[in-house]
Amino acid sequence: MVVRPSRHHLLALLCGVLAALLLAPPASAAPLASASSAAPAGTSLTGVNRPAAAAGWLARQLVDGERFEAVFDGVAYPDQGLTLDAVFAFAAAGVADDFGAQALAWVSRPDIRDGYLGDGTTEAYAGATAKLALAVQVRGGDPTDVGGVDLIDRLRSLASPEGRFTDRSAWGDYSNAFSQSFAILALDRTPLGAPPAAAGWLAGTRCAGGGYPVLPAQPVCTPDVDATAVAVQALLAADRYADAFAGLSWLAGEQRPDGGFTNADGTPNANSTGLAAQALRSGGRLLAWARAHAYLAGLQVGCAGAPADRGAVDFDGGSFDPATAPRATTQAVLGLAGTGYARLSATGAGTGAPAWTCP
Repeated sequence: MVVRPSRHHLLALLCGVLAALLLAPPASAAPLASASSAAPAGTSLTGVNRPAAAAGWLARQLVDGERFEAVFDGVAYPDQGLTLDAVFAFAAAGVADDFGAQALAWVSRPDIRDGYLGDGTTEAYAGATAKLALAVQVRGGDPTDVGGVDLIDRLRSLASPEGRFTDRSAWGDYSNAFSQSFAILALDRTPLGAPPAAAGWLAGTRCAGGGYPVLPAQPVCTPDVDATAVAVQALLAADRYADAFAGLSWLAGEQRPDGGFTNADGTPNANSTGLAAQALRSGGRLLAWARAHAYLAGLQVGCAGAPADRGAVDFDGGSFDPATAPRATTQAVLGLAGTGYARLSATGAGTGAPAWTCP
């Protein structure tokens, strides 16, 4: 007679495998000191809370504790997109809530907001509008009144009858899979929900192998890890499970033996792996998520690194690059924590920027 293990036994076995993968002691493990009285949430590894350590480092990189900037030819420009990525990272890690509040307040300032979203008349950008709306929701705010602007109404006005969200701009339409996915994720949290046509349109862009492209309607459908990871989360939120699972299967097939994922240039990196890990965990692919988690952990600076860099996640594991580390760290936190965009919430997050301390 063949003895089949019960569902409880299978679950116990899976948990044991995950524990073995996630709790293997890192070479430079050390306690995590937090500035918050609340215990930071996230995945603990032998006393080190990796998402919290990464988010703490990220918080300390904010200019004036509120924003990120992009520097071109010696001139600093506001980087609202990266700042919002940090807001998501703080919520995922459950720490730095005070920094998250300051960052969102900065992006919501009329001059900073309109430079990012457009003025709402001649210029209105779907992806930016959706991303800010989602960040406001994650922090428990009202996206229908962000400094007097109804982001939800504006976002809905950018949807075509076919369900595609596009930019309204004299400079052309630069909407893509990220714009569409963030729009679905933001609208799914509203009382009216996301238009079914929006998820249907996104599902219709899927390539033959199951992955999703950054840009639709191209001569060749080229699936992209980052685009697929965010599209999968939007489709799960919209209950388009078959379309989401196709994307998850494609992602699982793209995972490298070391657990990492590559970008369009073929470079294994923290950004692509962080987003893929977030999607895999959201879609129940726990073993694949655990492997991605291990890859991200290997990119995180620990006690062997400079004290100012500890907790940061390097882009690709080469020489630590402070220019790319903030963006790499924001998306790595999402993968390390494993919390999808649809479930992100800053509720209950602690304050302060935790630091990775070493003996």
